[in-house]
Amino acid sequence: MTRTANPWRGEALLELDGQALVLRPSFSALVAAEEELGPLFTLVERAAGGELRLTELVTLYWHCLHNRDGLDRTAFAEGLVTAGLAKATKPLR
Repeated sequence: MTRTANPWRGEALLELDGQALVLRPSFSALVAAEEELGPLFTLVERAAGGELRLTELVTLYWHCLHNRDGLDRTAFAEGLVTAGLAKATKPLR
């Protein structure tokens, strides 16, 4: 099944292990990420300065995954690392 991201909705596509995952930064997803990570504006500032931690990236993406399709968080994190950091950070742009 081919998935596409809707840029008008702020979605981004993340490909891991040949699977296209849609990241949808909905209000509820961002609130959940913020509860775990702290203020998102601070996170954005750190990311702009090249100081985003891998665990923060995983947490943000995990909460923004539109459909987890049976993924668990540990497997998702491993998939990000396997894909490579350059590919994993592309949706942040």
